[in-house]
Amino acid sequence: MENVQVDLPQKRYTVRIERGLLNHIGMFVSQLWTSRKIAVISDSNVAPLYERQVVKELKTAGFTVKAYPVPAGETSKTWQTAVHLYQKLAADHFTRTDSVLALGGGVVGDLAGFVASTFMRGLALIQMPTSTLAQVDSSVGGKTAIDLDMRKNMVGTFYQPDAVFIDPDMLATLPQRYVVEGYAEIVKMAALAGGSFWQMIEQINQPEDILKYGYELIYRSVAYKASVVMEDEKEKGHRQFLNFGHSIGHAIELLSDGKLAHGEAISIGMVQLTRLFENCGLSPQGITDLLTERLQAVGLPLNSVLIGTPAFIEKLKNDKKNHGNLLHLVYLKALGQPTFYPIPIDQTQSFFSKKDK
Repeated sequence: MENVQVDLPQKRYTVRIERGLLNHIGMFVSQLWTSRKIAVISDSNVAPLYERQVVKELKTAGFTVKAYPVPAGETSKTWQTAVHLYQKLAADHFTRTDSVLALGGGVVGDLAGFVASTFMRGLALIQMPTSTLAQVDSSVGGKTAIDLDMRKNMVGTFYQPDAVFIDPDMLATLPQRYVVEGYAEIVKMAALAGGSFWQMIEQINQPEDILKYGYELIYRSVAYKASVVMEDEKEKGHRQFLNFGHSIGHAIELLSDGKLAHGEAISIGMVQLTRLFENCGLSPQGITDLLTERLQAVGLPLNSVLIGTPAFIEKLKNDKKNHGNLLHLVYLKALGQPTFYPIPIDQTQSFFSKKDK
C-alpha cells in the first residue's frame, strides 16, 4: 500500500491506494470525519455491486447514511440530475456539517463533486472511484462538472476532496471494455511524463495486463497527476497539458451519441492529433506509431470518421478550453515533452484538413 499526498495552498489530502480497502471503508472515513450524515451518491451500474457494503461499513462506523443512486452514463451529468440530488439532500435535512461520498466512475465523481461543492456552499467530500478512468485520473485534482446543451463539462468547480480512497480490486467487476477505455488516460500520462513511466506501459500488451499491473499503473498515474495539480491547481498553466487529446476526444465523444466511451474518444484524439503534428514537422517522426502501438495493444480505437466534419469543427470552436479566440492544442515535442500550439478559431477547419496529408 502506498499513499499519494496532494499538498495545495488551501488543502492537503491523501490518495490512499490499497487492495481490499472496500472492506475497511468505514474505519478510514471515521479517521477523517466525526459522526454525521453521509450521502452516498452512486449510479445504477455501481450501486448493485458496492452500495450495500459501503452503506453497511459506514453505519457500523457510526454514520447516518443516505444512498442516492442516479442513472448510469453521461446523460446524468445535467442540471436536472443535480437539482434532483439537491432536493434529496434538502428533504433529508443535510446541513453544512454533513458530507458526500462519491462511489462510482468519472460521471459520478464529477456530478457528486459538483453537488457537494455547491449545496449549502460546500459539503465535505470523499471520492471513492470504481472505474479505471476514475481511479487513475478524474478522482484526483478537484475538478467537478456537469454538461450543458451537449457541451461537455461546461459548468463546474474546482473543489478538492478530503480524501480519495482507491481499491484496485474493484476493477475486477468492470466489463473489459471499461477497464480498457480508462487505460487511454494512463497512456496519456505516460506520454506526458516519458521516462520510466513510458517504459512501464511497454509491458502492457493485452487487456489482461491492465489488471495484472493495475496497482502500479494506478499509483504512477495518480502520482504524476498529483504532481501536476500541485504545481497548477486551477489549470492556468501546465495542468492544461493533461488535456492532451481531449479537444478532439471531447468533440467526437459528444458526436458519437454514446457509441464511444470517454477513454476511447481520447485514444482517437491523441493518435490523430499526434499524427497531424508529426505531419506538420512539430512532433518527431515515429511518435504516432509509438502511441498507436500502446493503444492498439489493448484494442483501443485509433480513428473516427467524425474528425473534420462540420459538426466536429463546430464542437472544437465551442470547446471550453478555448480562450482569447484561440484553440490551444497540446502536442508532444518528444515523449515527456508536451507543449502548446495555439490556433486561431477561424483557422480550425484548414488546420484539421492537414490530418491526412
